[in-house]
Amino acid sequence: MNRAVLGLIVSVSLLFGVGLVMVFNTTAAEIIDRSLEVSTHAALLKQVAYGAIGVIVGIIAYFYGYRTILKYSVPLLIGATLLLLCVFLPGLGQTINGARRWIGFAGYTFQPSECAKILIPLVFIRWAVSVEKISFLPFAKVLAFLGVPLALIFFEPDNGTTVIILASMTVLFWLSRIPWTYWAVPLLAVTLVGGAVASRMPHVPDRIRIYLNPELDLRGKGHQPHQAKIAAGSGQLFGRGLGESLQKLNYLPEARSDYIAAIFAEECGFIGILAMIALYMTFAFSGFSIAMRCPNREGFLSAALLTFLVAFQAFLNLGIVSGLLPSKGMTLPFFSQGGSSLIMNIVVLFVLLDISRTASEMRGNLTK
Repeated sequence: MNRAVLGLIVSVSLLFGVGLVMVFNTTAAEIIDRSLEVSTHAALLKQVAYGAIGVIVGIIAYFYGYRTILKYSVPLLIGATLLLLCVFLPGLGQTINGARRWIGFAGYTFQPSECAKILIPLVFIRWAVSVEKISFLPFAKVLAFLGVPLALIFFEPDNGTTVIILASMTVLFWLSRIPWTYWAVPLLAVTLVGGAVASRMPHVPDRIRIYLNPELDLRGKGHQPHQAKIAAGSGQLFGRGLGESLQKLNYLPEARSDYIAAIFAEECGFIGILAMIALYMTFAFSGFSIAMRCPNREGFLSAALLTFLVAFQAFLNLGIVSGLLPSKGMTLPFFSQGGSSLIMNIVVLFVLLDISRTASEMRGNLTK
């Protein structure tokens, strides 16, 4: 086992393990504080169940290999697009906090955009490595195809996932050495159109206004960012101690999902947050190390892209919790509650492990 693989496994295991403790911690406090007749272990068991599903799907992905996933990425994305359409169907799709992002069944929910977030870049990688020379017209056709699921995600609305996909595609264009004239102008156009449409959505201007001045609406949309700052600040250097958070007692909504890092900062302090950031940096360094060691282009692009997706989402979540970025409703990878996100992130881990294994086999064959 090389250092990069060890770094991936150790960092993810620690993040997931501590995350389980924090999910149980915040959930139990909420249930006791609000006198809810729900098991204090319900959220923990659900998180473990989603983690187990992620491991099973991840093992399957590892068994078939990333090359097989790339080969069938187009039909997989078509299937994900159909699921994205299902979230708009009454009775099948679920609306939570004004957003239609989930498909519900048997008490569990699934977010198709988490699949599309990974498959959209993989489809582009499959196309990019299959052509000898990239010309504008085929490039535009691929973008038009990928624009369909991206548009569905945007209109759910899921602005956070849209930003992550656009950022990952921009990185992918740069790594693939696509002429900037091919993608910079379309990206600018999409950004301008998206910005114009988003400005007409009631929640977007409100989020920007509250982001700049949370105190303007402390009883509404500014409540969460304000309470997150109180939680993080009250932790000081070493924190209040595990289980001693006050903000999780129904002061900070979404304490076990989007804003779980604020509770962690309150209980474990600045030192705890530094340790968390170090684990994400270890994951990023290990993933990019695997990418750099890949002798083939498809392995390099896939490993770099998947690593960027996880690291960038962690960066955005921590930026939102700290108040540096506007709220986007985004989970913290491997750590916070969020079944669909957890499953796909675990799958990403196993795909990275397969890329590392395949790259080692290829290097071994080259030296013979």
